[in-house]
Amino acid sequence: MTRIGDDGVEVHVPLPGHDRDLVLSWAARTDIGRRRSANEDSVLVGLPIFAVADGMGGHAAGDRASAAIAERLSRESGPFAELSALEQAFIEAGTAIDALAEGIPVGVGTTITGAALVNDGPTPSFLVFNIGDSRVYRFERNELTQVTIDHSVVQELVDAGVIAPEMADNHPESNVITRALGFHDEPLPDIWRVPAREGTRLLICSDGLTKEVGDQRLRMHLAAGMPAGETASALVDAALAAGGRDNVTLIVVDVLQAPRPPHDAKHDTQQTQEQRFSAPDLGGASDRPPSGVNPE
Repeated sequence: MTRIGDDGVEVHVPLPGHDRDLVLSWAARTDIGRRRSANEDSVLVGLPIFAVADGMGGHAAGDRASAAIAERLSRESGPFAELSALEQAFIEAGTAIDALAEGIPVGVGTTITGAALVNDGPTPSFLVFNIGDSRVYRFERNELTQVTIDHSVVQELVDAGVIAPEMADNHPESNVITRALGFHDEPLPDIWRVPAREGTRLLICSDGLTKEVGDQRLRMHLAAGMPAGETASALVDAALAAGGRDNVTLIVVDVLQAPRPPHDAKHDTQQTQEQRFSAPDLGGASDRPPSGVNPE
């Protein structure tokens, strides 16, 4: 298990042209779980990128695969990220992971999901990225929304109407993913843009959390109003109490203060979100969900 970065409490990010700083708090937690003999997850926390990776390929190889993308993303410095830099990081980490796979017949790879802070619009936002079945959720205005879309066999079955969403976690192929970083595949991240509004809370997590704790319980913990660190610890405890079948790794990011949009900006409806916050595709594929989709 690799952790890069420390928890942050009320971190002020100055914003040129705004009279209010962006203020964030964040916390990361991880646990090996009840049944695993090693923790193959990695986590990165700290501006400008927050990310969770869940490695695959055996104990040593899986850990090294997840560490490779966490370490590469950690090289991005400054308070804000760039879309092109994320794209390059995925390519370089994929190459490094493929080098790890020499002599390993099953191959080596990792999921990667997270949020990168950017400041290329009227107000700052998060570029949420995902490859695999780790997830990012947004909790805002007492509503929980899953931002990312799983790259998995069961998600494809749900999308096709073959199985109901509540059947997915117990399906025999629930652990089979359709996209990963590594395995000699081209990196194909999905990207969403989420406004960094005051009161927004992001949950970034491996499937070791979501396969144990359902959306209603996730919402209950995120809505409790506890600080990021206490919320993250409580979520890990909930996953372990529910069985802890896998490694559990997660990050909670809170937007404590954010600038208001300029006076001449349109009201922040779904339509104007799509106009202002649509993100370009990072080397997409014709059969994957469109990049730049904003959660309602």
